[in-house]
Amino acid sequence: MRFFHLSDLHIGKQLHHYSLKEDQEHILGEIIEYAGKLHPDAVVIAGDIYDKPVPSAEAVTLFDDFLTRLAKIRPQIPVMIISGNHDSADRLRYAAGILKKEKIYLAGSVPQKEEEHIEKVALKDEWGEVNFFLLPFLKPAYVRRLFEENPPETYSDALNRLIKRENINFKDERNVLVSHQFYMGSYLPETCDSETISIGGLDQIDITGVEPFDYVALGHLHGKQKVKDEHIRYCGTPLKYSVSEASHTKALTVVTLGEKGESVKIEEYPLHPLRDVRKITGKLKEILKEERSPEDYVSITLTDETDPYHPKEQLETVFSKILEVRIDNTRTRTKWMEAEELVLKTPEENFADFFEKMQGRTMDPEEETLILQILEEAREDE
Repeated sequence: MRFFHLSDLHIGKQLHHYSLKEDQEHILGEIIEYAGKLHPDAVVIAGDIYDKPVPSAEAVTLFDDFLTRLAKIRPQIPVMIISGNHDSADRLRYAAGILKKEKIYLAGSVPQKEEEHIEKVALKDEWGEVNFFLLPFLKPAYVRRLFEENPPETYSDALNRLIKRENINFKDERNVLVSHQFYMGSYLPETCDSETISIGGLDQIDITGVEPFDYVALGHLHGKQKVKDEHIRYCGTPLKYSVSEASHTKALTVVTLGEKGESVKIEEYPLHPLRDVRKITGKLKEILKEERSPEDYVSITLTDETDPYHPKEQLETVFSKILEVRIDNTRTRTKWMEAEELVLKTPEENFADFFEKMQGRTMDPEEETLILQILEEAREDE
């Protein structure tokens, strides 16, 4: 069973104030070309289809064109899609019943009633069935009605209990989980500025509960990486969506599952963006001589000791898409070192300071646990 693992398309996103419509149209077109050449058994998209819960008509049209072109490939390729934290579950699953007839499977929401279950799509190859479990982005609050007598309090508990109630046959059958969450193994995975990660790490999920799957197709983090094991992976975004991703090499992840018990095979096919995201550092005169790809999105750091005259205006004669211009020299470094250090504290830390000031003592463990629960519930209601 060979399938594409995609995620975090973020259709409709802007990079600073620049529209990425052309860039996204180009990269989705390249994925279509790969699908026509490699003809995978399935295409999996692990959440964050759109960049906003209410996408623009332009963004919806672009994704519609992508699905339409995929559906035209023969023999038809099944497409499995889950919602991410940037998506509206209700909007994403619109016309899901009709699309299922075209082998496009949309999972917008997690189970919330006793009779509901994680959506499963079973595909066959020469070794039998492969079960794809489509698990959209979840928070503990989303499934409290499902476990009213003892509602889950953590992300890990909510996910593990959802999986357990499916009674999955891990011993004899091949199973793939498609999920959009922040998973961690023995260490924290690499994150980027363009991702939405909760303060304090309350949304972290331990991978122990998903390790029995033959492959775990993850979305949410923008850098391609495994989480402890090769079969638990973030495929990353198809495009660079922040300056912090400038060093990334984006690729199409292609997964091959053999018979039960065989190690998963991971292949990466290069993606070629219409424009790159780059960091450039140097003196103004040197940078103005830059001849490579003036259409790229660039973050520029000037190291001139004497501040140049109207540097951005000069740079705009060479680069058409400047994201930011920074100055890094002796003066700015000295000014930064002499400035009063700005300490950014989490809501938990701010409340702890407030409590100590008002009560004249620090919180005890029970009080700390209570405030963490209250703050988490507040975030879930946002």
